[in-house]
Amino acid sequence: MKRLLVLILFVTSIANAQFSIKGTMTPPEKSDWVILYKIEGAKQKFIGNSTIKFEDVNIGGSVQKVGRFELTLPANAEKGAYRVSYRNQGAGFIDFFFNKENVEFVFNPQYPEESVLFTRSRENKVYREYLDAVALTQRSIDSLQVDYLKTDSKKTKKAYKKAYKAQEEMQEIYEGKSEGMLINTFIKASKATNSSSVFDDTQKYLNHVIETFFDNTDFKNKTLYNSSFIVDKITNYVFYLNIAESQTLQQKLYKESISKIMGIVKEDSTKKEVLEYLITRFTNQRNSEIVDSVFEEYYNKLPESLQDADFKNKRIGELSVSVGRIAPDFSWKENGKDFSLSTLNDGENYLMIFWSTRCSHCVQEIPEVYEFMKEHKSTSVVAFAIEENDLDFNSWAKNKLYTWHNVIGTHPENRFENEIVQKYRIDATPTYFILDKNKKIVAVPNTIEDVKEYFSKDKNTEK
Repeated sequence: MKRLLVLILFVTSIANAQFSIKGTMTPPEKSDWVILYKIEGAKQKFIGNSTIKFEDVNIGGSVQKVGRFELTLPANAEKGAYRVSYRNQGAGFIDFFFNKENVEFVFNPQYPEESVLFTRSRENKVYREYLDAVALTQRSIDSLQVDYLKTDSKKTKKAYKKAYKAQEEMQEIYEGKSEGMLINTFIKASKATNSSSVFDDTQKYLNHVIETFFDNTDFKNKTLYNSSFIVDKITNYVFYLNIAESQTLQQKLYKESISKIMGIVKEDSTKKEVLEYLITRFTNQRNSEIVDSVFEEYYNKLPESLQDADFKNKRIGELSVSVGRIAPDFSWKENGKDFSLSTLNDGENYLMIFWSTRCSHCVQEIPEVYEFMKEHKSTSVVAFAIEENDLDFNSWAKNKLYTWHNVIGTHPENRFENEIVQKYRIDATPTYFILDKNKKIVAVPNTIEDVKEYFSKDKNTEK
């Protein structure tokens, strides 16, 4: 009996020596996997993975399919911010805090952040309550500020002070409610930086928002840093708060916002991760001007031991065909004559299109581009067809695109492995580039609508 009792106690202790992370998707995601990461700065550390089990559940009298998954953390798992990811791209994850307690939540995988409801975990329940409360009070303050700028009403001014006081009291309540909890650090860091009195000038109001944005953010705080908090804060400041309609002004604002962040961040190791995050974001946007600037002004001035040569070379390589760079040269034959992009001189500017006769979308879109470009005779068009052979290409080039420069690129195994296609990093068709007279890339339109907008604006400017 003693042995049996000891065995039961041992098994029970083993079962209790781990924590569960349970999620319910409604409706379920198409994929059947989830991955658990621990967030460490701008990076993610793999912890484990599991599968999604699909079930039919009776909800309100109707049968609905849901997806359930469960992950476990050992008793010695580190406290901090974690992420459950269920999609390779896009907003396909749920972030939560772990502080030695089981965590359970329900969410819609299409709108994870907006829909998540924590059904177990005091830490996460209190934090979500706080976020909802601060969002509500902030909407009231912003609305009153805007109203005052429009009406200059004493009644609105009085209401603003009342709303400000209510938000201060709410903040104090949640700081007290979370005392001793992991989330206390995040609640204090999320404290709003509104002015105690309403602004009577729009520019002063905007300046205040920008100048006080990081007032409660301690970049040295490891708890904050090892979460998505600081990365989200930087993202909002650089990419959403400092925006302009003019491309020239936007680039200037990007540089100014990065300069402010670098003035706040003191530790070199933190600077490195922040810079690499920003460089990666701007690389994905093909914004070579900002990437070059960040490398030159900040990254290259880090201690050599912190600089990552492979990271730098990879990012610069990815920007070889971005705005501001000279388009890589290539040659082709046309009616028995030799041509090359670098020496082409029959246009004030150039539209270059990578397309394919095997792309159904291209077959519909390219004739539309062809008709549109008839109105822009000063622009020379270079159409690079990515093909398996020249049969269909010859028919198109001779009968449908006869006023364009038509180039074909093939490869014996995979047409997308053609040398020029690889050089331009083409992975989808059609892909557009707009070049100036000197073959510098001045725009990379995503769609035919972007192409039309660019040339229509250019034509209106000429008028």
